[in-house]
Amino acid sequence: MTKKLLRALGGEVMDVPPAWMMRQAGRYLPEYRETRAKAGDFLSLCYNPELAAEVTLQPIRRFGFDGAILFADILLVPQALGADLWFVTGEGPRLSPIETPEGVAALKPADAVHDTLSPIYETVRILSRELPDDVALIGFAGAPWTVATYMIAGRGTPDQGPAHAFKEAHRPAFDALMERITEATIEYLSAQVDAGAEVVKIFDSWAGSLKGDDFLRYSQEPAARITAALKERHSGIPVIAFPREAGERYVGFHNATGADCVALDNSVDPEWAAANVQVSGCVQGNLAPGHMVTGGQALVDEVRRIRDAFSGGPHVFNLGHGITPDADPDNVTLMLETLRG
Repeated sequence: MTKKLLRALGGEVMDVPPAWMMRQAGRYLPEYRETRAKAGDFLSLCYNPELAAEVTLQPIRRFGFDGAILFADILLVPQALGADLWFVTGEGPRLSPIETPEGVAALKPADAVHDTLSPIYETVRILSRELPDDVALIGFAGAPWTVATYMIAGRGTPDQGPAHAFKEAHRPAFDALMERITEATIEYLSAQVDAGAEVVKIFDSWAGSLKGDDFLRYSQEPAARITAALKERHSGIPVIAFPREAGERYVGFHNATGADCVALDNSVDPEWAAANVQVSGCVQGNLAPGHMVTGGQALVDEVRRIRDAFSGGPHVFNLGHGITPDADPDNVTLMLETLRG
């Protein structure tokens, strides 16, 4: 029997949709914190295939999700391209920033991801052997625009201002950077599929800051190009696209990119999304992550509302963004019990 997640991505409508959570392996779980302590630091955990596989499996054992997403980080691709990468405790990732066109020109070629990121592909191979037969394995990468914002600023920023400024001041260099990241992302995701990933997801966390033609050029078009390349290399591989905070630009994103599923953030109303986005294909989402902290009847009511709103078409139940470190694992259990009735 085909895995439930793959059936939904293929367009099947189910009474109870498959479910998984963004960042489902993470700091809200005590078993994750123990494994990370064993690894020493976050990057060492990402590059240790046995431990990365272990933390990927932890939420599957605890909750019984329908999908397991590879434990890694979107900034491993910039590191493979030559950026220095480190993590500051309590503050997040840091990269050596690209401040000039010369910084773009100095990057390694796209195929650098094959050698540098070989431990990630080994994690995928371990998971493809060890996951339960009914759980689909999800590979992922950051979308080119989102990755570029970190590479230019050297860190996350509230408004992606440094990337927008670089784009306006050095358009040819910015386009060259986007091209390099797009090529590397195709290679990286393709290698994940070769290793055993059954679905891939493209995270464009900062798509919402792109306006007008820039959204089409730097979010929609790269997603279309990556999707087309993967489907050409790997016939039938499902692709989930997540142009976070795209708002009304979620409409038509399936058709414009070829993605099998469009993931929705929690700023869009599920009834609106069902009428305007789900008509084009499977949607994923979109419970507000805050419910995983507060729980209670509000969580139950919102799970039911989202399930009912999307019940007329293919749907993958998920959060509208990643689960936060302060979430209560008992609320995840409540979410799944409510969803599955």
